[in-house]
Amino acid sequence: MSALVLVLTGTAWGLYRDLTAGLTTTDVIFGGSDGDGLNILLVGVDSRTDAQGNPLPEQVLAQLRSGAEAGVLNSDTIMVLHLPADGGSGVAFSIPRDSYVDIPGYRRDKINAAYPATKALKAEELVSQGIRDSKQVDRESAATGRSTLISAVEDLTGVQIDHYAEVNLLGFYNLTTAIGGVDVCLKAPVDEELSGARFPAGPQTISGADALAFVRQRHGLPDGDLSRIRRQQVFLAAVADKILSSGTLTNPTTLGALIDVAQKSLVIDSGWDVLAFARQASNIAAGKLEFLTIPTRGGETNARGDVVLVDPGEVRGFVEQKTSDNAEASGAQPPPALAVDPAQVTVDVGNASGATGLAAQVADQLAAAGFARGDVDNAGARSTSVVRHADDEDADAAGAVAAQLGNLPVERSDAAPPGRVQVLLGTDFSQAAAPTTAPTVVPAAGAPPAAEPPITASGVPCID
Repeated sequence: MSALVLVLTGTAWGLYRDLTAGLTTTDVIFGGSDGDGLNILLVGVDSRTDAQGNPLPEQVLAQLRSGAEAGVLNSDTIMVLHLPADGGSGVAFSIPRDSYVDIPGYRRDKINAAYPATKALKAEELVSQGIRDSKQVDRESAATGRSTLISAVEDLTGVQIDHYAEVNLLGFYNLTTAIGGVDVCLKAPVDEELSGARFPAGPQTISGADALAFVRQRHGLPDGDLSRIRRQQVFLAAVADKILSSGTLTNPTTLGALIDVAQKSLVIDSGWDVLAFARQASNIAAGKLEFLTIPTRGGETNARGDVVLVDPGEVRGFVEQKTSDNAEASGAQPPPALAVDPAQVTVDVGNASGATGLAAQVADQLAAAGFARGDVDNAGARSTSVVRHADDEDADAAGAVAAQLGNLPVERSDAAPPGRVQVLLGTDFSQAAAPTTAPTVVPAAGAPPAAEPPITASGVPCID
């Protein structure tokens, strides 16, 4: 037994040493965690170089089917992963790449300009100072671009970024190949020329160039880039599930291939203990990771092109609420049964978020849970969602409706219609916040099944 333990620990240490010795690191994080969990900025870049800045061979670019022009860098995927300090459920927040924000030290622009624009400016400065080593210029200017992106994300979300991870197109391509593909599901067939996405409807396993096309398609989707974000969330959830829960990391061949992918295509901050993180991330294997998108306020066209409007105060409140909800839920017991017959509760739904069709979707969700459908209409704009009731005797009914929608706040209001429950959906509302396991209520006879669960690292939901 002692010999076996020695061999196993020696092998694990050898693999860890091989991984860390070959990883590319960057000095972009200063100071430790604030103790309120771990916040990791995940960035996907579209470039023609590897993690060390070396140009990719032409045959590799041909396999990728796409990529930025030579010398161009785009940070197309920006996501903040929050893991609670107590090891509970994690939550990942996607930030649309066209979010219109103030970029520290630069200007007001799309957030995906923070990295490449300030990198280019720093490179010009270094060259003007007489530095001729292209590798040094690229390394130092990239660190500036990454630091600026981190600052922009911190300003927008209100959270301190503790670690940074960046993967390029080559890494994404090789990752999906190394793990034998990833399972996804589409509601309808796809044939889109610009991204090269050509897939049948239904469940399927994709990898390599097909996987890249799947997560990069935005044309021909209902909500454009927001639909692409949902694609990325579903795909990353499936990758996390496959790597952490299916024995992938116990297969020496696959593990070796993953280490090779990381060394060629991954950049992390220099102070990150990835072995400790791997232990902390074990909860993800049980599906304890939820994917959300920050609230947005529509779009406009200005000097920076087509942008997505965001309210930093609203985004910070949303992130704080969702991270708090997940921390509380990690140790929570199943909700108690509510002595309410949904068929006897009429619910009016008002859409105050500005998102098209949201009130109808929520009304359908409540009807699926057995509640009687009331008025469905638009309402005056508001940032926070609430469930209202006019009479004290309707408090339990309002609580049952609120629980069905992810424990929305409940208030008594004379503005609510008597004898009914009123739901007002603000810009903070996310259907992903609804509990995977709905609170127990007295079901209506013949009620249809509840709405589909949120995106987590467990299961393969069908999407657009």
